[in-house]
Amino acid sequence: MLDSRRLSLLRDVAVTGTIAAAAVRAGCTAAAASQQLSALERDLGTALLERSARSVRLTEAGRVLAEHAEPLLASLAEAERAVRDVAGLRGGTLRVAAFATAGTSFVIPALTGFRRRHPDVELHFTELESDEALPRVRAGEIDLAVTHEYAPLSRPDLRGLTQRPLYREPLLLAVPRRLRPAEPAPAVLADFAGTDWVAALTSTGFQAVTEMACRAAGFEPRISIRVHSYPMVLAMVAAGFGVALVPQLAATAQRGVGYLPIARPSGLARQIWATTRTGGRSPAVQHLLRHLTEALARKTG
Repeated sequence: MLDSRRLSLLRDVAVTGTIAAAAVRAGCTAAAASQQLSALERDLGTALLERSARSVRLTEAGRVLAEHAEPLLASLAEAERAVRDVAGLRGGTLRVAAFATAGTSFVIPALTGFRRRHPDVELHFTELESDEALPRVRAGEIDLAVTHEYAPLSRPDLRGLTQRPLYREPLLLAVPRRLRPAEPAPAVLADFAGTDWVAALTSTGFQAVTEMACRAAGFEPRISIRVHSYPMVLAMVAAGFGVALVPQLAATAQRGVGYLPIARPSGLARQIWATTRTGGRSPAVQHLLRHLTEALARKTG
């Protein structure tokens, strides 16, 4: 088995041209470096260096090994970092936040997988809407928040924050079963201009998204029902009080409700992010990001 320290010395001899210079880079004496290189030659059973009184040259075997040294040493360093990351998850605390539909659809499965792999990390979870989560991430109270924003609404203040895109989620039209066509086709919003609408009064402005989408289709929506959660939106739709725009992850199976894709949605979507404080991605956060990505892929297919 090759010794990484000896391999590093040979690489440095190839780079610097002398054992003395290689020893300086390694932080040892020239005599100690020479002994280590001789030991490497004994390990391999072949000469790697041609020594003279004033210089040293690599043999053909030495050149071949030196060429392989850099990727081998880089791979070893990467393996060491990976092991240290895992070792760093033998304790500590990870504070996570997410909005409700993300929580129930993919965050809870991701947290379950993370806890199974890293049982010594203490997990804390808080359900927060995005406008509540962002300042708490910025203040260092939350390590990672799953947040969202709606296109084409203006973006929130992201100073001091870093976001990684997780999923761009399409919007669907939720309709009472009686209004769902026998062969579902993309919904033209203008066809529902004379229908009552149900809107979610979320703090991230989903009612405004509904109004903008309908206005872009040429009409002002008649919003007769305003509620604070998507389960209530769907219950109202099922009861026949109107139709509603809902994000895909909120479109759960419910008796009396059908879902239609929207024809020419004009970029209407909900972008889901993993939000952290800039410079605040610990090994635990990195591992949770992988679990979130995997859980979301399973959910959305």
